Amino acid sequence: MKVARDPAELGARPRGVAIGTFDGVHLGHRRVLDAAQATGRMSTVVTFDPHPRIALGYEVELLTTLERRLELIAEAGIEEALVIEFDLELAQLGPAEFVDAVLRPLSTDVVVAGADFRFGRGRSGDLALLAELGFETRVVPLVEGISSSSIRDLFRAGETEGAARLLGRPPEVEGIVVSGDARGGTLGFPTANLRVQADLLVPAHGIYAGATNGHRAAISIGTNPHYGGQERRVEAHLIDFSGNLYGRRLVLQLWRRLREERAFESEAALVEQIARDVDEARGARPPV
Repeated sequence: MKVARDPAELGARPRGVAIGTFDGVHLGHRRVLDAAQATGRMSTVVTFDPHPRIALGYEVELLTTLERRLELIAEAGIEEALVIEFDLELAQLGPAEFVDAVLRPLSTDVVVAGADFRFGRGRSGDLALLAELGFETRVVPLVEGISSSSIRDLFRAGETEGAARLLGRPPEVEGIVVSGDARGGTLGFPTANLRVQADLLVPAHGIYAGATNGHRAAISIGTNPHYGGQERRVEAHLIDFSGNLYGRRLVLQLWRRLREERAFESEAALVEQIARDVDEARGARPPV
């Protein structure tokens, strides 16, 4: 998928355009992306970075980084993506001004969006207005019960299987592998310690079964209370893996929450529990 930051980079050709933030690229979003491909034109996504609510001063815990969002959009079969920087200047554009700045330079023929789609200053534009401005529009019915907000609620609570049903795939946490305290290696279970983007949603503390980098994984999210930790850590033990992951980006799929994190009466008891966690993660299956 070709990704651009300016409409001019993509050139003028007939396009079927899907507009939205698409945080999480959930099953509802997938319907919109499928509709863009069904137009028979060059399938193109117009999306925003940062999230519009973040740019307007609100706190939003993101389900996906921009990099992961674009990967998922590409996996859905979209051919091109235009990433628009969302700032206060863009937020002040009226609907017609947005059309002139973004949609017309793309030679947009068809715009597809969910029934609740709004754009422009004060969310005053919709698909009906786009039709008045000369575009063919296609309304994609909303999928009842599926929204980025509902997925955030489930994931935040550690209900990974429920979140997966709405996403159509396991929920994820991603980050860059950085050096940790190396304690896992001394216990016989080396872990990759992830630095996670500050505005990315991390689920409830606990031990999870999941996968990353082609390996099943036992994943710890929390403060490591057995050692009196205070800082949240996201650490993954990749089962049957050996190698150096420092500096690499990992996307952790979280399949199932195995248990809460807790302190143990001894280090030997901790190691025994980790071994049970790893065995359970080894036999785990993805939720969808």
